[in-house]
Amino acid sequence: MESGGAANSYAGHLPMSPDPLSPHGHRRRTLLRGLAAVAGAASATAAAVETEGPSSWADALDRLLQQHFVRMSASEVQQALRRIEREALRQHRIHLQCDATQPLDQVRFAQALNLAVCKGSRRCVEACVRENNCGRGGALENIRVLSLMGMTTELEQANPYFNPPLVPEPGQRYLPISCQQCDHPPCVQACPVTATWKEPDGIVVIDYDWCIGCRYCSVACPYGARHFNWSQPHIPADDYQPITDYLGNRPRIGGVMEKCTFCLQRTRKGLLPACLEACPTGARIFGNLLDPSSEIRYVLEHKSVFRLKEELGTSPGFWYFTG
Repeated sequence: MESGGAANSYAGHLPMSPDPLSPHGHRRRTLLRGLAAVAGAASATAAAVETEGPSSWADALDRLLQQHFVRMSASEVQQALRRIEREALRQHRIHLQCDATQPLDQVRFAQALNLAVCKGSRRCVEACVRENNCGRGGALENIRVLSLMGMTTELEQANPYFNPPLVPEPGQRYLPISCQQCDHPPCVQACPVTATWKEPDGIVVIDYDWCIGCRYCSVACPYGARHFNWSQPHIPADDYQPITDYLGNRPRIGGVMEKCTFCLQRTRKGLLPACLEACPTGARIFGNLLDPSSEIRYVLEHKSVFRLKEELGTSPGFWYFTG
């Protein structure tokens, strides 16, 4: 680890999988650092004439040479956060605050959803899009709400594109799906560069600057919960959520994967996910599995709950129940 600050407390949370920096990663970055040294004089000159900090070229090069998030020192993390804020101002004219909120001790987040009271309003989808700075237009929604006819449980027969003038429709049931925050996430195992991993608080995250956009994780996910952004998401400047997190809702570059993170920029600060606050029927339950007095523990201990595709052994941190 490089010097220049206290160690990033994330260090050591990276799962056991192929090292993204060895052997080819080291050679690639060694070469790039050599090229950066050759171009150093030009970069310094460009930065000197910029009144708002380093130039866009210097920031782009800094992102390219950046370490994997869990291996960055505290000072390197701060450097990356300030770069993200500069890029947002330069590219979108948005003043945002980007943090690197760390997992809380003795916390394991989980969610449950009462299918008996979900009415298919999609308010959760709308709130998620706004809170997590997802691209507008429907292609990058982290939550999908499925419409099911009668008592069928065959997800292949579900309709994710229902659009009636009024919900709920007679005879229809609704099943929202997002990232299941699995204990054994196949998406993590599929990533060839370890750009995604599971945090100690139960949230599966993505380092957007390390993701190479291969989409292996999307193929591996049995819940269809990961989405590839073919271009940089377009977000109206007046509808941007300015409080962001490195592993959460910060601006994403084009060509990377996106997914639900339980709104970690909120939940790690004691707030509820945006989808819970927006739900008009109170169908969603969220809390700390390690807290015996939490509402999520009450639901798991007193309701007849189930998880999607449990036979796959993914052990989701997301439960469903009825009534």
